[in-house]
Amino acid sequence: MAEPKKRKKITIRELQRKMREDEQIVQMAIYDYRSAVIADRLGIDILCVSDTGGMILFGHKSTVTVSFEEVMMMSQAIDRGSQYGLRMVDMPYWSFHVSPEQAVENAGKFVSQASAEVMKCEGNQHHAKNIEAIVKAGIPVQGHIGITPMRIPQLGGFFAQGKTANQAAALVDDAWAMVDAGCFSIMCEVTSEEVCQYLAETLPVPVISLGAGNKAHGVHIITSDLFNLYEEHVPRHSKIYTDLIPIMEDVFTKYSDDVKSRTYPGPEHTVYMPDDELKQFAKEMKWESKLKPL
Repeated sequence: MAEPKKRKKITIRELQRKMREDEQIVQMAIYDYRSAVIADRLGIDILCVSDTGGMILFGHKSTVTVSFEEVMMMSQAIDRGSQYGLRMVDMPYWSFHVSPEQAVENAGKFVSQASAEVMKCEGNQHHAKNIEAIVKAGIPVQGHIGITPMRIPQLGGFFAQGKTANQAAALVDDAWAMVDAGCFSIMCEVTSEEVCQYLAETLPVPVISLGAGNKAHGVHIITSDLFNLYEEHVPRHSKIYTDLIPIMEDVFTKYSDDVKSRTYPGPEHTVYMPDDELKQFAKEMKWESKLKPL
């Protein structure tokens, strides 16, 4: 039997090839080591360390309060768990917004401390100057337009973007500003499908859809949404493939019941002293067990 073909490292050049040959790009928000190992093993193209992980793992109510240090921790875990997928870091709130210098410094930290290969920056045309500085420093960036969770208060909540002609035109301007800044890819989050499709047909870089239909060059999804692990809100665009909540509740209940009834740990889970050593130990300790005959 022939050995399985070794997977090649995903590069921006490979993503461009996929775009040209109409081969879908698979992008996932990954923020823990084990998920990274599995995703990398199964051929996911882009492993994006999403600040959404701060909500799932650390209980933040929004991505705005997820700290730089928390994203760094997740990024380092994904670095340890991946070899072939492109490692992307979703730069957290206020890590690239103040100035070009701040943007470059923080992006560089993700590269030097977590082996990140590319960044993802949420925003619009007004953030293009700082994003351009990151690109010029030699760190590729995926631009993120549409619903950008960091700007939810400004947007007035989680509402689909680009449903009117004026909104759609503004999103096109945002996308082109990021392309002109040097972004290697654009992600559309919960924009109308038409906007995402138009950008996929007109931009010179791969366009990724997150809740923006299936007419783009690829799709991004948040890992926890696949398993319904964020019970507080299930986005319309998310597909729950397996609901892990009832499975976890069932296992936790069985475990608790077994502990209370002393059926776990059982003999098969337990280490015992040899009889002669136990007798000597009991003698030295003057121990007469009330639970088990010695």
